[in-house]
Amino acid sequence: MRGVLLRWLVLTAAVLAASGALDGIRVAGVGSAILAAATLGILNAFLRPLLILLTLPVNILTLGLFTFLINALLLKLVSYVITGFVVQGFWTAVLGALIISLVSWLLNAFIGGRGRVEKTPYIDLQKRGDRWE
Repeated sequence: MRGVLLRWLVLTAAVLAASGALDGIRVAGVGSAILAAATLGILNAFLRPLLILLTLPVNILTLGLFTFLINALLLKLVSYVITGFVVQGFWTAVLGALIISLVSWLLNAFIGGRGRVEKTPYIDLQKRGDRWE
């Protein structure tokens, strides 16, 4: 449960970062950002896989870049549902979805599998003879 709350906080920070970076995304307050992050998380969990499956041929042809348009569509949908969260224009939604994805990815890199902030593991390779182990 702690991991879900921590990732929700990360998504909220990403929404606030996108609203700070783009003029076309406005958040009325932290409460609206929390609700927008929760709605976006629920839509990403349930609706996004269905949309990706339905648009799979287009997604394959564009080498996955169509996923950004799906993310923008979901972000725009959240702006229609949450009253204190406004996304003006489709291309603003595309840039906002890109910023939210990057910030979420960067901050989630520090969250481990148990939902705690952890140091990211790495593989320490050593050369033994002619092989790397």
